[in-house]
Amino acid sequence: MKTLLFILYGGKSVEHEISLKTALTVIPSIDPRKFDVYPIYITPEGVWCSHGKLSSVPAEIKDLVLLPSFGQAASSLGDIMTRFFSLAGNKVVLPLLHGSNGEDGTIQGLLELIDVPYVGNGVLSSAVALDKAVSKELLSHAGIPQVEYRNFQYAQWTLNAEEVSRSINENIGYPCYVKPASLGSSIGISRCENEEELRDAMATAFRYDRKIVVEKEVAGREIQVAVMGNEQPLVSVPGEFIQDKSFFDYNAKYVDGRLTMSIPADIPEHLADRIQRTAKLAYQTLQCAGLARVDFFIDPQERLYLNEINTLPGFTKFSMYPVMWEKTDGTTYSELIEKLIDYAFMRHLEKQSIQYSR
Repeated sequence: MKTLLFILYGGKSVEHEISLKTALTVIPSIDPRKFDVYPIYITPEGVWCSHGKLSSVPAEIKDLVLLPSFGQAASSLGDIMTRFFSLAGNKVVLPLLHGSNGEDGTIQGLLELIDVPYVGNGVLSSAVALDKAVSKELLSHAGIPQVEYRNFQYAQWTLNAEEVSRSINENIGYPCYVKPASLGSSIGISRCENEEELRDAMATAFRYDRKIVVEKEVAGREIQVAVMGNEQPLVSVPGEFIQDKSFFDYNAKYVDGRLTMSIPADIPEHLADRIQRTAKLAYQTLQCAGLARVDFFIDPQERLYLNEINTLPGFTKFSMYPVMWEKTDGTTYSELIEKLIDYAFMRHLEKQSIQYSR
């Protein structure tokens, strides 16, 4: 009997478009002999929509955009729960929701409440990893090296911008990066070379979040690894994007299409081993499950700094995560999706042993 696979995409997030691009790559890769696919589109306003079981593979983004309607199409979360999540058979959810209201533990909490297996990280790890300010503090306590950083709240900036600027000048310096604490895909991030640029960058970042992170720039290379698994995760060979910019903004990642991957990254074996061990430690420190991409900086003296952990790395044609696994052990795109689904079922089964009564 086929497994019912519910794929969530879109979402009330500034990363809505990235989610659509991910879904457009993932859905055609699903083996129809093993899965009945139920695409569920969440509009930018947060409305859940589905036409039920997939009847034809989407060829372009517009095929994924479902509009709220009445009749055969489900046009609310309650409607989808009643019509589709109540169907008999094995079920699993594949959330492809990047950023707010999807990668931050909110969807994961809903799926925990209705007791349905789902791919990827749980409530705690999703929320913690997306919040750079919190994750940096936890990783620091675990002894994982990171670049010099400071976290600031919106109220701090509005009440005393001069004091915040002075703290950044004295403790971080320039160049530095200003980032919204809880976003990905380089949205809202700015590189600053002076205090005037810093003020503009703070205004930009605070449009997307009430909390920001300011980090010192590392002159060096950015290396990534893919991690997969639950309590005993596997780590891929390191990969690297060949840079022609000071940093990868949104256009460089998703629009220009000029990124060049180097997998495995051209680094010494001892450094690759250190990256893999540190990535595994970081993954376990944040109690990740299913998958994550871990990003590092390496300076010319081979000093290693963890940049961030992405608990829902992109699966677009420009994305590093699936390619790193293919280069590591030959895992194809379709096989990777199925492995992640298997980890979801394993984690859900293990949780069934938890006792909820005395």
